[in-house]
Amino acid sequence: MQLSGIRVVEAGQVLSAPYAGMILGDLGAEVIKVEKPVTGDDARNMGSAFRDGASMTFHEVNRGKRSVVIDLKAAAGPEPLFRLLETADVFIHNLRPGEAAKLGVDAASVTRQFPRLVYCEMSAFGHKGPRRMEPGYEPLLQAFGGLISINGDSDGPPSRMGASLVDQGTAMWAVIGILAALHQRAITGAGCVVTTSLLETAIGWGSSRVHEYLNQGRSPERHGTGHPNLVPYQAFDTADGQIMVCAGNDRLFAKLATAMGQPQWMADDRFATNRQRLKHRALLVDLIQELLVQGERGTWIERLASAGVPVAAVNTIPEMVAESQVEALDIIRPVGEEGFVLAGLPLSFNGERPAVRHSAPRLGADTQRLVGNSHATQPEN
Repeated sequence: MQLSGIRVVEAGQVLSAPYAGMILGDLGAEVIKVEKPVTGDDARNMGSAFRDGASMTFHEVNRGKRSVVIDLKAAAGPEPLFRLLETADVFIHNLRPGEAAKLGVDAASVTRQFPRLVYCEMSAFGHKGPRRMEPGYEPLLQAFGGLISINGDSDGPPSRMGASLVDQGTAMWAVIGILAALHQRAITGAGCVVTTSLLETAIGWGSSRVHEYLNQGRSPERHGTGHPNLVPYQAFDTADGQIMVCAGNDRLFAKLATAMGQPQWMADDRFATNRQRLKHRALLVDLIQELLVQGERGTWIERLASAGVPVAAVNTIPEMVAESQVEALDIIRPVGEEGFVLAGLPLSFNGERPAVRHSAPRLGADTQRLVGNSHATQPEN
């Protein structure tokens, strides 16, 4: 396993920090999840019970971990946590801003005692600035970070992105930072503090539109499934469903025009180059749509793909899961012997995808073994 021998302590709530811990765990690290007494991670109750009284939301990002219950507000303070950190390589948390300092587990206090530790702090608005002390959640930072404003149809309202790209993206940046810090520690012997935030991630994901505005004065517009700089590059209706057509350059547009029986488009000054197609976007899109809606989705996909045009069905989730390509990738993995499945990490090593080792832990299942219970409130399972 790539991270075998690395011990991670995660005091995570809901998504960003737990997802970072899950990635590290799937890569082979030992991940110990620290939870508050009685209720544990709030995600345990986000939705109906799925396994062991915990929600699907909790199970999907806490697989492969161990759970200990520590009451950081008890008289013993952070001492039970510090016992874990004595043998840890990484500490991750997304505690509410200011809470870590109140509990005595802020970066300065922890790294002073454990100078080899990689300390990773994840926040909503970042580690400095006027809003650094404010909490935040996925939709709030999609909104504040500008992502909602650029998502949706041009003639409709802006729309939240359906996936939790900001939370999960922040987790990915955290993992990248942690891995870089571990590499640095192997050279210098010293740990460091890694900080990232939902806002920084939102800015990063929207950076191409930010750059257009700052450097070219172009205020971004919404294009639905389309692209601001390429035409045709969007979803179209067929007689029985939608397809995504991505003719991202002039060569591919020529293939599309030929496959659709419209070779004259290549000689039309309005469509000959991408820059001209951008000027006449509405006209060209209408012409393509008029033709595509006359045939069935499968027929058009086969026809365009055979001509070398990038094309795919706009799948529902059930349709996507049933695709032979998804099955071939073996990304939907069994969770040990637990009788359910989860999506594995989207990467492989020497052709092998990391296994999902076991399901998420019961609350406090490992408290006695890892920290004892003299200073930790142990719930009944």
